[in-house]
Amino acid sequence: MSQTFRELGIREDLIRGLEELGILTPTQVQQKAISFLLKDGSDLVAQAQTGTGKTAAFGLPLLMKVDPKVRHIQGLVVAPTRELAKQIGKQLFRFTKHVETKIFVEVITGGDHMDRQEEALRRPTHIVVGTPGRIMDLIERRSLSLETVKHVVLDEADEMLSMGFKKALQEILKLTLQRQSTWLFSATFPEAINTLIKGCMAPHPHTIQIDQGHVVNRDIDHRFVILKPEEKTEFISDFLKRQKEGRGLIFCRTKADANTLCRELIALGLPVDVLQGDLMQKERDKVMRAFKKERVQFVVATDVAARGIDVADLAFVIHHQLPDQLEYYTHRSGRTARAGKKGTSLCLIHPKEKWKLPQLEKALQVTFRELRV
Repeated sequence: MSQTFRELGIREDLIRGLEELGILTPTQVQQKAISFLLKDGSDLVAQAQTGTGKTAAFGLPLLMKVDPKVRHIQGLVVAPTRELAKQIGKQLFRFTKHVETKIFVEVITGGDHMDRQEEALRRPTHIVVGTPGRIMDLIERRSLSLETVKHVVLDEADEMLSMGFKKALQEILKLTLQRQSTWLFSATFPEAINTLIKGCMAPHPHTIQIDQGHVVNRDIDHRFVILKPEEKTEFISDFLKRQKEGRGLIFCRTKADANTLCRELIALGLPVDVLQGDLMQKERDKVMRAFKKERVQFVVATDVAARGIDVADLAFVIHHQLPDQLEYYTHRSGRTARAGKKGTSLCLIHPKEKWKLPQLEKALQVTFRELRV
């Protein structure tokens, strides 16, 4: 039976902030995580994908455990990308709009001026949200100390490991040995995650796993079209030209595919740019600013590069190729149909891949309808 945030034990001042954001009913991961974290609060391992409400699942209990009268860092949230860290920081700020005694959150990421971050950390700070590399940079410069941290959150831990942050995470965890709890959220659980869990958590941490069937947003219309590889660019071009004001993301498996597709679409006169892992942070920021301000209508992206993208009102996502992992389909499609809006998730399927669709339908409990060319 679904519970309300009030029944889960969330304070009234935080509930007012949630209501102003239109967050009225807890998602599955929020119900399971908040219920445990407020009652127990010890180590937690949660398997949950993008779009399931993870930030509120760990953010609300973290805000309630912080003592705003104590003027030092009590919570640390570590995220894989600059965009995701900023998104988390923004959400925590919004949740606390009606909190009487101010809770100060600082976001520290690569790509921003380090001297400004050092200056910000000299002010009272209760929660730090950051990327592993910048956290370590500021520790090495003695501008950040984790000695007083009580609660550590590792968000999208699988992505942090796949991006090469294993050593940084281990060092961060060593520097927070006095912490009372570690909360780890991850979409997938490769062996490296299990090794990390064994190294930083008490034996047998509380584990929650969200049913795959409940992860996919029910407001998404799942479509597919059968195409040969050489037909895809022309099809995408025609599809995008029919979108009028609709904005969307086109996902590719590799950086090379993303770059090639972007060049081909630009040559066809479309307002498109690319997000892939080889971009420098300032280049990535430039693409995201253009996309958010609607100077660019479409973005071609790889899965890892798209983590943390927070753009409202995306009408569709296109899968240039089916992803290798089931979880990536959920991550991709979860970029559309947010905040009660409708959206389309369109898969471009090679004739020899059609057999995969029934497997996807069964695993995700969705129905794919063919889009006739």
